[in-house]
Amino acid sequence: ADDKISDEALDVSSFQPKSAFLRTMVERGFLHSCTDIEALDEKMEAGVVTAYLGFDATAPSLHVGSLLQIMILRHLQKSGHKPIVLLGGGTTKVGDPTGKDGSRKMLTDADIQANIDGIRGVFDKFLAFGEGETDASMVNNDEWLSSLKYLEFLRDYGTLFTINRMLSFESVKQRLARENPLTFLEFNYMILQAYDFLELNRRYECTLQLGGSDQWGNMVNGVELTRRANNGAEVFAMTAPLITTSDGKKMGKSEGGAMWLNEEMLPPYDYWQFWRNTNDDDVGRFLKLFTELPLDECDRLASMKGAEINAAKKVLADECTRMLHGGGVLAKIHETAASVFAGKDGSMDNLPRAGVTAEEAAAGVSVIDLYIKLGFAKSKSECRKLIEGGGARINGEKIEGIDAVVTGEMLKEGAVKLSMGKKKHGLVEIQ
Repeated sequence: ADDKISDEALDVSSFQPKSAFLRTMVERGFLHSCTDIEALDEKMEAGVVTAYLGFDATAPSLHVGSLLQIMILRHLQKSGHKPIVLLGGGTTKVGDPTGKDGSRKMLTDADIQANIDGIRGVFDKFLAFGEGETDASMVNNDEWLSSLKYLEFLRDYGTLFTINRMLSFESVKQRLARENPLTFLEFNYMILQAYDFLELNRRYECTLQLGGSDQWGNMVNGVELTRRANNGAEVFAMTAPLITTSDGKKMGKSEGGAMWLNEEMLPPYDYWQFWRNTNDDDVGRFLKLFTELPLDECDRLASMKGAEINAAKKVLADECTRMLHGGGVLAKIHETAASVFAGKDGSMDNLPRAGVTAEEAAAGVSVIDLYIKLGFAKSKSECRKLIEGGGARINGEKIEGIDAVVTGEMLKEGAVKLSMGKKKHGLVEIQ
């Protein structure tokens, strides 16, 4: 039971699970790595498995970056197992150094409690809480971490961790390689996270920790500690891939800031628009990860080409928004989306137009030239300033650079809407 687990993520790509939960994880793209996956698969086939996932309370709302983890807990429960949502009231006081270049801002107890109060509500939309065998429960690790006595803790558990082992984990190695100070406080985070698993195993017979692939080292620590301190307890760790968009950006952020899950921090329309603006290459993957549409339907929608893919993006946006905010908001969102595209009065008839030939469209037409053609700028230099100032948009999406072009692919669906600021809108269409 004391055998060390590999520091590197274990390759489970060829594994074909029997249990419903692991099968879903594989088929929909949630599985990155897992300790002793064959034994976990058998355990999940044999009965109810209790698993936990931790969320630190660093902000008053979670954002889309946490949605993958919430969906994993939802699939776990739907597969007949018990999810524990672990809120990090204790670990938030320390700060997880994983993937960070600097120390996390220290929060007061009142800040942390306010954040926990803000975070908890979102889980009710994805999980069923209660006292039943597979009902979800919410636990705060402050319950046991804040009452720990330092000398007793060191005596009981200090010998079960080695500095050599902790330095071997990727999150620590990366931080040290970048020559950014790693404080002793943050270095303790992985010990506390490991201790969380031990406590949850003792209190709730929790045998599986879930998390992102960047947490592998911390999670392995928890498995090893729980086995050693709990007489060889059979426990497991499973990670999901870190989700980036096809252009390499981190999931959950947009030009306008974080895509929050709480309605008071991000209106449902903006949330819908975030999914509607998904890159073409990400549509199929995101449908499998963030909706519950059948796999064959996800594949059908992902196979759409050209302008058709926009219909698939609307399905993705509708499904994601329905799950978080309820189906009741969709009619108003669709109405708003139509009017935003059309212009202030809901009609496109009065908008200025710029025509391009099919040949020009095939080669790509500079947006700078089109803005001048529409009369929104008098010169290329004026136009460049407006774009660099962030006020230029194509179909409601911010134009990132002065080299942007309108392509034939974009015009397949019909007119393309160019906007400059909030009041100037025009249409580009093939003559």
